[in-house]
Amino acid sequence: MSETPEVTGGPVVTPVRVVIALCLLAPFAAMLWVGSYAKVDPAFIGIPFFYWYQMLWVPLSAALTVTAYKLWQRDQRGRAAAVPASPGSSPKASSPKGGASE
Repeated sequence: MSETPEVTGGPVVTPVRVVIALCLLAPFAAMLWVGSYAKVDPAFIGIPFFYWYQMLWVPLSAALTVTAYKLWQRDQRGRAAAVPASPGSSPKASSPKGGASE
């Protein structure tokens, strides 16, 4: 009988990663739910709601994507700092040909 090896360091669901997912999924959900904005009123400076609502999501989506990216970077730095380096994994200079150093 073979035992399955325990996997460590795999995908972990954390509150930060849930926020990242929500930041990335919100624009899709907002644009795919056409019934919520398929109307003319309220008009904004003469532009029907249908159009200005979609245009509002362009900078909003960019801001949410930047937020998700910054949160992801912070999460990755935190994970890297939490994992101690193994004793045999010190960085060594290699020769330009990719072989063992002299």
